[in-house]
Amino acid sequence: MKTEAEPKKSESDWGELTRECLINILSRLSVEDRWRGTMLVCKSWFCAFKEPSLHSIFNLDPHFDSLPEPTRWWTPEFETEIDSMLRSVVEWAQSSLTQIRIRHCSNRSLALVAQRCPNLEVLSIKAVLVIALSCPKLRELDISYCYEITHESLVLIGRNCPNLKILKRNFMNWLDPSQHRGIVPDEYLNACPQDEESEAAAIANYMPGLEWLEIRFCKLSAKGLNSICQGCPNLEFLDLSGCANLTSRDIANASSSLVHLKEIKSQISISPGLSSTLRDMDIGDCMMRDFKQIFSKSEQ
Repeated sequence: MKTEAEPKKSESDWGELTRECLINILSRLSVEDRWRGTMLVCKSWFCAFKEPSLHSIFNLDPHFDSLPEPTRWWTPEFETEIDSMLRSVVEWAQSSLTQIRIRHCSNRSLALVAQRCPNLEVLSIKAVLVIALSCPKLRELDISYCYEITHESLVLIGRNCPNLKILKRNFMNWLDPSQHRGIVPDEYLNACPQDEESEAAAIANYMPGLEWLEIRFCKLSAKGLNSICQGCPNLEFLDLSGCANLTSRDIANASSSLVHLKEIKSQISISPGLSSTLRDMDIGDCMMRDFKQIFSKSEQ
């Protein structure tokens, strides 16, 4: 007869796997699965979990994108949790970290990344200036929804990151604030008023190598868009969704000089009520002020 000790022995064998085998197993798991308890199985698993090759990429975006954005993400407590994870990854990676995709960390953690991650190439994070000044190999940068970033910051990023190819500088949907009202504090959105024309000039003058640019819900004018298209001739992808101050003619005229352009997005995202009102209307070159006039008339 089999004794009850046999399954216990079988279970304990998991802790006897070689380090190479454990690393192979862990490499097949997502970042989220690794952090959900595999490193706590036993001491040998935790030692394998700290293998630098497992931490060359730290990507939490799939987790963030799979959930509705809760208010908790904007609390100091959540920032502390992200800080703790990021500091651990930086330590375990031993300068091999090349990609970071997270949100809501503090300047303290960013300072550590700047000191310890000279090979960083991709950064998607809430605040990035201190990183940009210390990581000249950056080729992709996501500073979407970072309202504390100014045009001066963009100038410094452009000067210090000559290899930058991808810039994502998207904003909250100001045409339909209900999408973020109650989640993102107004104090944060209003802390640093944006100067879209100066930002456009910074991109045009200091990021000539850009190939991919996202500036959804930016309030830039036709002049600003012209500057970007003239200063960034290698653009292949341009996302202008929600840029309601631009007409279709503005976009066509400015982008005509982009010989490498493969895709351009320019649709305007509006609330369901307004969408149903305008569904059958030919808005052509109407600007946002025209939308408001049409909408007010349709309610009369």
